[in-house]
Amino acid sequence: MTYDKAAVRTILDQALADGRTSLSAPEAKLVADAYGIPTPGEGLATTAEGAAGLAAEIGFPVVLKIVSPDILHKTDAGGVVVGVDSAEAAKAAYEKIIANAKAYQADAEIVGVQVQKMLVTGGDVQEVIVGAVTDQTFGKVVAFGLGGVLVEVLKDVTFRLAPLTGDEARAMVDGIGAHEMLNGVRGAKPVDKDAVADLIQRLSDLVNDFPQFAEVDLNPVLAGPDGATAVDFRIIVDAEAGKPVERYSQEEILTAMTRIMKPRAVAVIGASNETGKIGNSVMKNLVNGGYAGDIYPVNPKGGEVLGLKAFPSITDIPGDVDVAVFAVPAKFVAGALEQCGQKGVAGAILIPSGFAETGEQELQDEVVAIAKKHNVRILGPNIYGYYYLPESLCATFCTPYDVRGSVALSSQSGGIGMAILGFSRSSRMGVSAIVGVGNKADIDEDDLLTFFESDDNTNLIAMHLEDLKDGRAFAETAARVSKKKPVVVLKAGRTDLGARAASSHTGALAGNDKVYDDILRQSGVVRAPGLNEMLQYARGIPLLPTPKGENVVIITGAGGSGVLLSDACVDAGLTLMDIPADLDAAFRTFIPPFGAAGNPVDITGGEPPSTYRNTIALGLEDERIHALILGYWHTIVTPPMVFAKLVAEVVEEYRAKGIDKPVVASVSGDVEVEEASQYLFDHGVVAYPYTTETPVQVLGAKYRWARNAGPLGS
Repeated sequence: MTYDKAAVRTILDQALADGRTSLSAPEAKLVADAYGIPTPGEGLATTAEGAAGLAAEIGFPVVLKIVSPDILHKTDAGGVVVGVDSAEAAKAAYEKIIANAKAYQADAEIVGVQVQKMLVTGGDVQEVIVGAVTDQTFGKVVAFGLGGVLVEVLKDVTFRLAPLTGDEARAMVDGIGAHEMLNGVRGAKPVDKDAVADLIQRLSDLVNDFPQFAEVDLNPVLAGPDGATAVDFRIIVDAEAGKPVERYSQEEILTAMTRIMKPRAVAVIGASNETGKIGNSVMKNLVNGGYAGDIYPVNPKGGEVLGLKAFPSITDIPGDVDVAVFAVPAKFVAGALEQCGQKGVAGAILIPSGFAETGEQELQDEVVAIAKKHNVRILGPNIYGYYYLPESLCATFCTPYDVRGSVALSSQSGGIGMAILGFSRSSRMGVSAIVGVGNKADIDEDDLLTFFESDDNTNLIAMHLEDLKDGRAFAETAARVSKKKPVVVLKAGRTDLGARAASSHTGALAGNDKVYDDILRQSGVVRAPGLNEMLQYARGIPLLPTPKGENVVIITGAGGSGVLLSDACVDAGLTLMDIPADLDAAFRTFIPPFGAAGNPVDITGGEPPSTYRNTIALGLEDERIHALILGYWHTIVTPPMVFAKLVAEVVEEYRAKGIDKPVVASVSGDVEVEEASQYLFDHGVVAYPYTTETPVQVLGAKYRWARNAGPLGS
């Protein structure tokens, strides 16, 4: 797309030079023209007679609106008159608007009155809103939704990071809950969605090219079969909105994070022989955990700690040190960190609390400044430490963990970190890393993603977070990483953008969790609704092969579970396959006459193991079926462990033939189903007792990732 950027730059520079916080309506019109955003015919009147002349020239009916840099909300000031259908009415409307504006704000600067062609609404025309806002977390965010009452009451809006591709703009149009209204209802013609998407993309390009446009509202936009026109164009200006965010390069991040996660030497500042102290627990975990690098206790008294020579200061250590784990009170951190900087330490692991989380923001800022001066990256403060199992590294005061696997987990909360640790131990989930980030004074989730992206020991990253320090950096990194490895996020809390006074409809609408939801989805992240789901996704997704298509088939021994599994599929965004006649006949050869083929395939409860085996084998054999959901319930004919072993055997049999499809199971019955579910998990089949929802949720999460990563099965 070609734009007249020079014209916009002239307008923006003048507004900034004047110290204004918004553009006038005529200026906004010129900006719209420069970026090819359709607007109605209009002009600026400074007298009643001028308004009448413009109205006649534009063609009745027209709308008259106050033009004042001091009056943003025109309707509230009585500054809008619609349906003006004659020259005399235009004169009267002009006088009324001027009088209302002066009564509303006596000292307001009045530029004039905008005379604008009044577009026809109703019928085939839908009112929508398109806007952009500078979000404190994500930067430039574009919004789209239906206008009028729907946007105010239902807040049916979708968001994306700017700049947008054409496909992303079109996805926004189809992404609102009421998108069917744009397809034409009750005899109305469908809206030209391509024209709406084009307008969205042009607005996205505008705010990306000119970040000083802090908020932009196109409200309403009238969209019909023949295109889309922005009736009102409001632009808020803020020089600070265009300030670039200081960031480390990807190379700098990876270099530092590699030294932190794979250190050759670790120092423990505040190391102690006294049981119960954090410095003692960290030392024990490092020594007893099998870490093969050098361990240097640091204690002002010197001597020995756990049989290792202790040094009064980190600067007294003769060799290089990659990581310093801090186990001293917050008031001593700054001084010790200065010495770490002199030593050339790459990472400072700040376990102590007593910083910003307790109101000591100045102390935290001081520590960050020291770290930046010496190019030391900080993890924390206020954390439990971190584990990196490939290096047998347990740099934490918590209990050790030694079940190695491919899942990397992080948490912003220490309590959630303990839940992660407990779940991992209870479920025997293999992990590559568990990392606490705490206050995130420096190292953030995007730093972790950058490391885990290149880490051959990690195949899935799961993160609990309450906020994002630099949401755009996270989104951009996650978009790249999630193409290769699933990224699962549990986002707690809500964005507080809405707490400030918003100058636009878009700004007000952006103050909800939908911004996070949409942008995480745009970045390919699999968002978990709760802690249990995040952990189950982390445990289950790596076991499931990537599906090669969307056709999911349910095979169940109970009609009731089949109904619940079907409902769960809808909730998880899965597609139940329409079973063709030949496949229906094939299933019927294995099930009793009173069973039911179709989908779900109901083999009924009293069937022997052979019926399960044969129907599951058929589901794996037929290439039109891409994933299987098994619904088992406990019977004497086919006990839980018999079911579990036969499923594991038939799945392994087909894997040996090169046929590997996602298989999940809901296992219902007496307590023996717990052992059966664990057996299935141990043999690569995601299975859960007492629930129909969880296995389907995990399968749905795998599908969400696979759709984002590229063609399914590629």
